Amino acid sequence: MTPDDPPRYRVHPSPIGDILIVATAEGIVTLHPFDGPLHAELERVALQLRALPVPDDDTDAATAASETADAFESAVAQLDEYFDGDREEFDLPLDWRLVRGFTRAALEAVCDIPYGETASYGEVAIAAGIPRAARAVGTACATTPFSVVVPVHRVVRADGSLGEYGGRPEVKRFLIDLEQGPTVPAAPSAVRSRGAATR
Repeated sequence: MTPDDPPRYRVHPSPIGDILIVATAEGIVTLHPFDGPLHAELERVALQLRALPVPDDDTDAATAASETADAFESAVAQLDEYFDGDREEFDLPLDWRLVRGFTRAALEAVCDIPYGETASYGEVAIAAGIPRAARAVGTACATTPFSVVVPVHRVVRADGSLGEYGGRPEVKRFLIDLEQGPTVPAAPSAVRSRGAATR
């Protein structure tokens, strides 16, 4: 990545809060909901990428690669379809540069968990090729740059309990209910109250 081709970002609203989408010419490099200030999220991503993402709606957006623009349009459309209950699988170009080694193997195994189903950390470890690495799967899920589109919310504890989801278990419950229920559930209460406070 050169200074002439910086990563670009968009913030997209969703029932689980604002989602930061950062893309490079190779695809989406991170996509996750965030709670704190946008500048703090961008600084964190900039440290990882060693390049500061610029807004996709920047006045110089005409210079952005068409692949980047296509990645954003696809991500936004597919997220909306997913939250409306009309999409079960994501088909997005992902740039895996921030994911290495077993973490990538674990996250790729997570992608094989069918919509509406769950798997334990141990089951994902087996699928990723290292049966005793359940804890490493937990770390991979907790540190993934791709939330929702890589369905780490489908990974649960061996006893079937949900476990954490970036400190927001209500969001994990919402996503599982969305996939397993016949109707779209109400947004998590913390997200609803935040949205009401900003109006």
